[in-house]
Amino acid sequence: MPQRVLTHIDQSGNASMVDVSSKPDTERIAVAVGSVAMQPETLRLVANNTFDKGDVLAVARIAGIMGAKQTSSLIPLCHPLPLSSIAVDFDLDEDANAVRITAEAKTTGKTGVEMEALTAVSIAALTIYDMCKAVDRAMRIEAIRLTRKSGGQSGDYRND
Repeated sequence: MPQRVLTHIDQSGNASMVDVSSKPDTERIAVAVGSVAMQPETLRLVANNTFDKGDVLAVARIAGIMGAKQTSSLIPLCHPLPLSSIAVDFDLDEDANAVRITAEAKTTGKTGVEMEALTAVSIAALTIYDMCKAVDRAMRIEAIRLTRKSGGQSGDYRND
């Protein structure tokens, strides 16, 4: 297997933005997941939409979408991308007492949308924590990871 190199480091060892100007535009899709583990009663409050601050999942969805759109402002050396779609969805897992978060980002461009999908999940999880912390400070944000990506020179990736 050929040795992989860090793409954001130039030949002198300095941080640098990757030059993608010679790459062709292709459709790019990335899916990321994560979860917020909480007490059973906290999950019931989320499920029943009974928080004083409002609808936790609706606010977290908007926050995740907004976060994805701001990724290049948050992550140094990340290219600004015109997102064609960003979807943030939730699943309430009563067995694990967790809100499972999935984000799918799409664009057509010269570089991938993995960071946008990961940022969407991260910001949605932080928003859930913020909205629920008054009743459950022991919540845990867990297992944020890329599960799928397609498009570009490196091809498809799956880690479901």
